[in-house]
Amino acid sequence: MAKVTILQAVPRLETGGSEQSTVEIVQALTRAGACALVATEGGRMATAVREAGGEIIPLPMASKNPLTILANARRLARIVEERDVTLIHARSRAPAWSAFLAARRTKRPFVTTYHGAYSSRVPFKTLYSSVMARGDRVIANSHYTAALIAARHHVPQERMRVIYRGIDLSRFEPQSIAPARLEALRVAWGVPEGQPIVLHAARLTNWKGQRYVIEAAQKMLAANQLSDAVFILAGDDQGRDSYRNELEAQIQAAGLQDRVRLVGHCDDIPAAFALAHVAVIASISAETFGRTSIESQAAGCPVIVTDVGAAPENVIPASGNADFTGWVVPTADSAALAASLVEALTLSPEARAAIGPRARAHVGGHFTLQEMQRATLAVYDELLGTDLAARSR
Repeated sequence: MAKVTILQAVPRLETGGSEQSTVEIVQALTRAGACALVATEGGRMATAVREAGGEIIPLPMASKNPLTILANARRLARIVEERDVTLIHARSRAPAWSAFLAARRTKRPFVTTYHGAYSSRVPFKTLYSSVMARGDRVIANSHYTAALIAARHHVPQERMRVIYRGIDLSRFEPQSIAPARLEALRVAWGVPEGQPIVLHAARLTNWKGQRYVIEAAQKMLAANQLSDAVFILAGDDQGRDSYRNELEAQIQAAGLQDRVRLVGHCDDIPAAFALAHVAVIASISAETFGRTSIESQAAGCPVIVTDVGAAPENVIPASGNADFTGWVVPTADSAALAASLVEALTLSPEARAAIGPRARAHVGGHFTLQEMQRATLAVYDELLGTDLAARSR
């Protein structure tokens, strides 16, 4: 079979779900014997692309300037012809417009992955986002996202594929996390061994819901239900100093200085979830997937998620289900969150120990990196008549 060359288009390669997925598909393509190109402005994850066997095509793909988008389209079309690119896969709106125009000009198959909810409050935004629904195949990262695409852009089901993001389960194996890593986090966070940890791992931004986590802790303290639990809010403020200051003031006013800690970015997420007694995803706006809910369960840690976006798809809920892996609570409801936290923190040791294996089994059955890679390459195979998915195993 002739060499297959896949070009992925992303704005930058700094950090995030679309960037990580780009690297993971480069890995799968390399295993399958295909050539993997990535058109991007670059960033810290460009090294990971190269280490995975891919090649960076440097272009100003993050620009939303219409003239730059058109110029990128011309450059991409030239690259497609020169490098004999077989298929183009776009993962964000600005680069997707350039990729779409280049694909149509060169008559190559065009695939998109709809990673975000994308605002559609004004007609221009809907038009701008519509490029993500113009693929010969449109990949949605959850059923929530698929429903959103169908409602907003009227994409027929035969052109859509739901492919959950996946994680490398081996990174979260309890045996693979050395005790020294757990101890390093305990020391960094100032948490003695044995003290229960409620972990909220998300960047510090309003829609991630940190203020409701603090409110829940305050309600638990007032009801004498906090016991000795400590709340760890792990996430970078990314320059949002005012929001961080608001949270610190809220913690101070609630008298929770010894119980709620803003610890900044965490580099060792597998160890963080292995250390936690329960994880919280408190988002008040819809996420189209929600990776941390999967990572926590992969580490055997039960999770509480809010009932918004795709998050409820990721958890086997506790309500009426003996095989639960977590809890689903109403959005922006600190009282409901506090109630579920009390339930999680008062589980018997046997009940909590039983959650770990079934949470890991749940992730292994639905959210593995290997399945995400296989399913994505299978989409390429549909359009190209190739066997990349089989060859990548």
